Amino acid sequence: MKDKGSKFSIIDKGMTVEGSVVGNGNLVVKGVVKGTLTGESVVISEEGHIAADTHAQTMTVGGSFEGRVETTGQLVILSTGKCSGEIVCGDLVVEAGGRLDAKVSCKGPVKAKK
Repeated sequence: MKDKGSKFSIIDKGMTVEGSVVGNGNLVVKGVVKGTLTGESVVISEEGHIAADTHAQTMTVGGSFEGRVETTGQLVILSTGKCSGEIVCGDLVVEAGGRLDAKVSCKGPVKAKK
């Protein structure tokens, strides 16, 4: 059985990726992503920027995001983060100082059926 937590990718500072990015595990963006992005856990560092149609289980924004993002779990905007566009998420957390300029729809945490 494979351990999902062991997969880790970085788009480093100074790198720009344009097109379609698909990843499993943790993806840290310190550079720039433009296009579409699909992943499990996406983290935008302070120097990172994503301008993309993004689908992820969870996402943390410490840098800047513009576009449409859909998460099944939590979207966290850190105090250094800026997020604009459209957000569809399970749960939303915005730290003091974080900037949010988006159309937002939160579905709340997914509850197990009994």
